[in-house]
Amino acid sequence: MKKIGIVVAIEEEMKAILNIMSETKVEQVYNLRFIEGKIQQIECVLIRSGVGKVNAARATQIMISKYDLQYVINIGVGGSINPLLDIGDVLIAKQVVQHDFDVTAFGHSKGYISGVGDKIECDIQLVNEIEQIIQSIPERSYKIKMGVIATGDIFCTEVWMKDKIRAKFDADVVDMECAAIAQVCYLDNIPFIGIRGISDTPNGKNSKTFDENVKVVSKRCSNILKEILR
Repeated sequence: MKKIGIVVAIEEEMKAILNIMSETKVEQVYNLRFIEGKIQQIECVLIRSGVGKVNAARATQIMISKYDLQYVINIGVGGSINPLLDIGDVLIAKQVVQHDFDVTAFGHSKGYISGVGDKIECDIQLVNEIEQIIQSIPERSYKIKMGVIATGDIFCTEVWMKDKIRAKFDADVVDMECAAIAQVCYLDNIPFIGIRGISDTPNGKNSKTFDENVKVVSKRCSNILKEILR
């Protein structure tokens, strides 16, 4: 039976997902702990990749090689670079881009990756289904937006960098893993979707804001995942 692959980056995100999983068992592969289990009776496999693009890509490829996956979902926290997204709001990615990938010296646009393109489209059927599911959550206190996640090996803190990424890619959220996971899924022909809850916004001191909000926003993300898999 095909499983849903779930990739998170950090401990807080993983713990929040484990709290909604049942019948779990752990398998160690190349020093990575893959956790199989069920969410809403749906077979899933969860991996905490670690922070950054290489860690995320490595874990995703091993997961795809090891398990028969229906699709991959990368869910967790990110920083808002769209003034319409506040802490606790949710971004469903329609597209993802690597904002730090730069071969402009060869005439390509910033973010362009050979064999992939400028941006990677998330699976449109998954995007539409998830949007409908989340919009129907009763008594929702947070906003939901469809948009663009911009990924780079940088925890963005500078306002000038936030504004530059926003202007260049029309992006809504910055993170450090999503587009790398999407690239692996694209190359392996596995449907992919990315979801980010907003934990902070780059303002020079958002590392503290991140620490203050990561557990609460991770829990919100896990609740959203539970609704999606209902």
